[in-house]
Amino acid sequence: MPRISISRAVAADRPNVIVIMSDDQGGGDYGFMGNPVIRTPELDAMHRRSGFLSKFYVSPVCAPTRACLMTGRYNYRTRCIDTYIGRAMMDPDEVTIAEFLSEAGYRTGIYGKWHMGDNYPLRAMDQGFQDSLVHRGGGIGQPSDPIGAEGKYTDPTLIKNGEETLIKGYCTDIYFDAAMDFIEQSTKADKNFFTYIATNAPHGPFHDVPEALYQEYRKVDFTPILVNELNPKRLEQESDKLARIAAMITNIDENVGRLFKKLDALGLSENTIVVYLNDNGPNTMRYVGDMRGMKSHVDDGGIRSPLVFHWPAQVQAGHRSDVLCAHIDLLPTLLDACGIEPPDGHKLDGRSFLPLLTGEATSLPQRQIVLQTHRGNEPQRYHHFALHEEPWKLVHPSGFGRESFAGDPSFQLYDLNKDPRQTNNLAQQHPDVVQRLKRDYEAWFEDVSSTRPDNYAPPRIVIGTEHELRSVLTRQDWRHIQGRPWAGNSNGVWLLEATESGDYEVELIFASDPPAGTATMTVGKQTKTLEIPAGQRRGHTTNLKFPAGQMTLAVDVVFDGKTQGPHQVILTRRDK
Repeated sequence: MPRISISRAVAADRPNVIVIMSDDQGGGDYGFMGNPVIRTPELDAMHRRSGFLSKFYVSPVCAPTRACLMTGRYNYRTRCIDTYIGRAMMDPDEVTIAEFLSEAGYRTGIYGKWHMGDNYPLRAMDQGFQDSLVHRGGGIGQPSDPIGAEGKYTDPTLIKNGEETLIKGYCTDIYFDAAMDFIEQSTKADKNFFTYIATNAPHGPFHDVPEALYQEYRKVDFTPILVNELNPKRLEQESDKLARIAAMITNIDENVGRLFKKLDALGLSENTIVVYLNDNGPNTMRYVGDMRGMKSHVDDGGIRSPLVFHWPAQVQAGHRSDVLCAHIDLLPTLLDACGIEPPDGHKLDGRSFLPLLTGEATSLPQRQIVLQTHRGNEPQRYHHFALHEEPWKLVHPSGFGRESFAGDPSFQLYDLNKDPRQTNNLAQQHPDVVQRLKRDYEAWFEDVSSTRPDNYAPPRIVIGTEHELRSVLTRQDWRHIQGRPWAGNSNGVWLLEATESGDYEVELIFASDPPAGTATMTVGKQTKTLEIPAGQRRGHTTNLKFPAGQMTLAVDVVFDGKTQGPHQVILTRRDK
């Protein structure tokens, strides 16, 4: 990356930085946001001691928010446009906050969820994080789980600096323990640190949650935070799910308390920035304050997060701002706080909101924030977006789950200052505002879509380098071609690249004991067939020579006359 600049005066007393982001915790899942059921006493206390942004926006789903947060740029610039099948991978040319801070001398560590590529050169450890303890894919319980550790929130197998590692304990506790060890080691080495704790809780699946907290929440009446009226059977099911979600949230809260005690013990609390936010709306239709919506929605309940900013050295307790801010602003804000100037010519979409919290400013120049995410290989103009410009919200909520929408867009317009729940569509009363904001959206879409040549081409996994001689290829990052993306009968191909030709062992892995069949592997012009004996999940190996350059790996497995893909493929370079 280009050289950044940092003044000597700032370097002498620059802050440490901790960013905590939960996964699928909604903007209303906090006591300080008015939730009467889910207990968050430590976060409530943090909120009282901190600055607070009340109008902070994120993306509707996981990976896009993470790309925006890490780069300070709209995720459509980064090639990270969806959450799976190769579209959650971020282009390795993007410069992350970890790269900026490590260049400035910070030690950098990530603990939990990365979700922007599981192989070289896309991993967190390739993108500026010097210490990395993460799970693969978008969450534990997905096809990217290590074999034998599927769905294990308790005693999970995580990826520690590139190596599969079994660790005892509950995943959220493990992340905070590792983060606190990293902080203590950095302090002993007299080094500033950037610590990113990105929990996969309270993301599903919900089978493995903190048991004692779950038993407590099973006795709780969740009807005060339910949005929809449910019949008795559905109410029982939903209450059990919410008990599990609430247990995970309160467990995060307890770990936040442990973290602050560690900072106090190390004498770091005064000059350490601790930021807390969630990555999108809640994973069920539940309380979101005076908004509507949930995860994947572009209504405000799906794209709002509280932003708690704890920095006693510079930010007064209780200082609050309602200026429009978003995830793209966090990187420039943290660079601002650390006295770091991005290189000339490095384009950021975000801006620093630090003056709003230090009291240097009560407002910033008016701006627009656009949030758009939906399924598919390439963004579609007008599909499932929201544009915000105080006080207006122009939205076309055409549905996250579809790759496109039919017919002409039907825009909705809301005055959020008067109507935060979005109950009064003003599009017909203000057609001039609709047309102006529509033109602004079109300009934004054209801009982000022309960031680089072939702007939405999926990133490629680079194999056979010293950085990763053993590459685990999963359904998370394949390019889907058949069936439902993660269903047993689905299939896809992996987009690969090699800097030189090489000899590889190829192992095919199946999700369960397979019947007898055959597997045909195709790499470029080379094809090889492997017999698959019945009842053997893994150990199906052969050797292949992979060429230099870009290539596609296809594995077509035929069982009982039907073709599907493997569960995972492991490529191991043998001539290095």
